[in-house]
Amino acid sequence: MIRKPLRPLASILRARDVGENPDAIERENIRQRHEEMRDKGRQRAEGRLFIMSILFLGGFLTVCARMGIVSYSEAVEPRANYSANRIVAQRADIVDRKGRILATNLETHSLYAQPMHMIDKERVAKELVDIFPDLDQERLVKDFTGKRKFLWIKKKLSPEQKQAVHDIGDPGLQFGSREMRLYPNGKLAAHILGGASFGKEDVHAAEVIGVAGVEKQFDEALRDPANGGKALTLSLDLTVQTAAERVLYGGMKLLNAKGAAAILMDVHTGEIIAMVSLPDFDPNDRPRPPTKGHAADSPLFNRAVQGLYELGSTFKIFTAAQAMELGLANPSTMIKTAGPLRWGKFKIRDFHNYGAELTLTKVIVKSSNIGTARMAQIIGAKRQKGFLRDLGFFEPTPVEVVEARGAQPLLPKNWSELSTMTISYGHGLSASPLHLAAGYAAIANGGTRVLPTLLKRNAVQEGPRVMSRASAEKARRMLRLVVTEGTASFGDVPGYAVGGKTGTADKPKESGGGYYEDKVIATFASMFPAHNPRYVLVVSLDEPVETSGPKPRRTAGWTAVPVAAEMITRIAPLLGLRPDVEPGHLADITLTSN
Repeated sequence: MIRKPLRPLASILRARDVGENPDAIERENIRQRHEEMRDKGRQRAEGRLFIMSILFLGGFLTVCARMGIVSYSEAVEPRANYSANRIVAQRADIVDRKGRILATNLETHSLYAQPMHMIDKERVAKELVDIFPDLDQERLVKDFTGKRKFLWIKKKLSPEQKQAVHDIGDPGLQFGSREMRLYPNGKLAAHILGGASFGKEDVHAAEVIGVAGVEKQFDEALRDPANGGKALTLSLDLTVQTAAERVLYGGMKLLNAKGAAAILMDVHTGEIIAMVSLPDFDPNDRPRPPTKGHAADSPLFNRAVQGLYELGSTFKIFTAAQAMELGLANPSTMIKTAGPLRWGKFKIRDFHNYGAELTLTKVIVKSSNIGTARMAQIIGAKRQKGFLRDLGFFEPTPVEVVEARGAQPLLPKNWSELSTMTISYGHGLSASPLHLAAGYAAIANGGTRVLPTLLKRNAVQEGPRVMSRASAEKARRMLRLVVTEGTASFGDVPGYAVGGKTGTADKPKESGGGYYEDKVIATFASMFPAHNPRYVLVVSLDEPVETSGPKPRRTAGWTAVPVAAEMITRIAPLLGLRPDVEPGHLADITLTSN
């Protein structure tokens, strides 16, 4: 930067020559310099003011535009922005198809102790044990007199328990507010609901999270504040579920069974109206998972969904339906039933001697293993596998409980001709009762596959077709004859035409291979009304024994069938089905004239 001198020599010399004062030149130069500095400062300030005015104008226009957009848009409730450290205790209700409460939240309190504030620690421990007998007095005294500064006593208190603790009057006992999950119907639908527990918690609140069943399956949706507390509506009917559980429990006890399962399913929508697994539990006081022994021995085990069993002769109708669908047979086709049927060193026998041959219908009505196996030989392994895959027997059911994910059907490693023969009558492939219900629903609804669901639906499922309507109708007629003339005669319910198939499968041993000689899984898969089915009912009993006669009887016709008949008698009116006269076939009607 070049500065202009205030007393330039040339100007001073010129001023002396003319007699002027040289100091005036310096003053004039200072004045001019100050004026230049003021001009530059003014220009700089004006530029800054202009830029700031542009910025303020832009911000003002932005705010105005935003206000205009908000004023002309529809009102939407904003989603709360919860921090990672905040505990969200909100959880939506679960209701049945008619809006009746299955699970809800209840405001309650927790109890914790701050030993440093206690006055009489031994007295407090004694009085707490009087209120909560499950507490250990010695352990409490040890904790109160030790170095602990904080101690949980109870996570949930009833109002009576809270008042009793309050009456102790010790400042070291403190209460914290929280919500707990309440199942007002107790054990009802326990395996479906599953249960809930506490997640993140502090003395002021606790996070309620699902641990099993639909509570865990829909945990995120039930806890999402954006849903506005909208209840989760299940397909269950509370009254039907109650009746099914009572009948099944009575049948299990009467028939000395180890466990039992029942599924009632709408054949058109796939909705599960009732699903029972016994023994059960109270989700308000959910037991701990077993750490040893067999999982099926725990009341937490859902036999209807998780239980994988060889379902016996209930599979025979699938073989008959496929044979008719492929054009290999019709209901009157004669099938050889002379036995035993030999395959290598193995022999396939019937429960009774049915003679040299039977029609395909009689093979199903009489439940002939030999006749069914011969049909399976004609069908072949490849086509049998494809048909059973289409019916859903190769994958877990998609029902909305977390336990269903692990219920992968047990298939033979080598699907040989022998496997084809034994699977045709329900041995060599293990699936759940829910798989069986879905398979029978395809026959009942006219030949389309439906996926079982625990959510309420308002429309018929348009599933893929697995058999023609004609084949499905012929199969339904066979199932009706099983009840009126065959092995399920105890399943006939006056006013409600029932069709179904019995299945008695020897129970495999837990270790060492082979089967028990005196333990079975007895199953009855049924549909009603048989002439126009609306519902499928599957009843399965684990190790039943009927002891009213001189010899113990274990077959499904003596065990599962009567239980299913009693269940249909109870629940059909609850479903809105009126007793009706079964329509006859035209071939059975003789026309006369007056």
